[in-house]
Amino acid sequence: MLRFLGLAVAASAGLYAADLALVGARIYPAPDSPPIVRGTIVIHDGRISEVGDAAKVKAPRGSERIDCSGLTVVAGFWNSHVHFTEPKWQDAGSIPSETLRDQLRDMFTRYGFTSVFDSGSLLANTKTISKRIEAREVAGPMILSCGVPFAPKDATPYYLKPVELPQPADRGQATAMARERLNEGADGIKIFAGSWARQEPNGVVPMPVEIVKAITKEAHARGKPVFAHPSNVAGLRAALDGGVDVLTHVVEDDSGLTPALVSEIRKRRMAVIPTLKLFGRNRDLMAQLRSFSDAGIPILFGTDVGFITDYDPAEEFKLMDRAGLTFPQILSALTTTPATRHGFSKQKGRIAAGMDADLVVLAGDPAQEVTAFTDVRYTIRNGTVTYSAR
Repeated sequence: MLRFLGLAVAASAGLYAADLALVGARIYPAPDSPPIVRGTIVIHDGRISEVGDAAKVKAPRGSERIDCSGLTVVAGFWNSHVHFTEPKWQDAGSIPSETLRDQLRDMFTRYGFTSVFDSGSLLANTKTISKRIEAREVAGPMILSCGVPFAPKDATPYYLKPVELPQPADRGQATAMARERLNEGADGIKIFAGSWARQEPNGVVPMPVEIVKAITKEAHARGKPVFAHPSNVAGLRAALDGGVDVLTHVVEDDSGLTPALVSEIRKRRMAVIPTLKLFGRNRDLMAQLRSFSDAGIPILFGTDVGFITDYDPAEEFKLMDRAGLTFPQILSALTTTPATRHGFSKQKGRIAAGMDADLVVLAGDPAQEVTAFTDVRYTIRNGTVTYSAR
């Protein structure tokens, strides 16, 4: 049984539980691994020390225990497309700790997210939130951030007006702006390779390829990824030719998206974040995602939450399932694929000895029903319970 009081205190304070054991769970160690039908996970100082069949792996004496009989444990989830742009995140340094904890819970930890990548917000403010989490003042996910995105000249997306995004006009300016952003501590750069500057069928303005190349050259020299919103095939072409690493959405206007282009995405080792929920139940975009997955293109789970104010990711899981992605493929998009893509494969994404104790305890089995991914009982980050449904 759970010694709940101690864990509840740890969760509210953001402190490590020294020793924790999850006992009796069905465990999926990785997307390509068979489940442990009834297993135990032992956590010490924020890392997994043992995992295996409950008959062989025992909870250490004196450890806090969570009875996971009938429950399922998977690695902590990544959301690779989020935003901290809602008014409630402003002036992050002065948000009361309990309020900040609750906001992070409502948006992330209650849904199992232990790591998130912000692709558009005020960098200094978002870094303040991250620092408060890492200082263990509040419980929350690891946060990576791109800061404010770059747009083509005179082409801030119409739906972001009256805000004007930074708009590099030439290669030199693009290099300088990217360098400045990275010097400020950005973990990546986001661009609008194709920007819906006008709300009309032909309203997409592509970013010139030479500007995309200048941005990616600067980011890659620092070991940082570049994310791109493609919008249409012209934007996709700019992203491909410019060396972008990740598409932040499927291609909304996919007129002219040929099998040859899909093959080129794979050859360039570009990853894709679907964000299907953003576009409604669009069958063409579900088919597009299926074609990407079938081609072997890495898929990263992301919801555009923060821009979307409905935080529940259940619809995204349903749409990915309808697109034909299997349980292992969806679990990979949540765990191993983003951990590898974002440079954390040695620490996160799998349940194995030595890995960070980032875990999600689910009431059901998502291998049987995809919506079980959202029925979260506990979220654990670095051995700390950051969310409990009880």
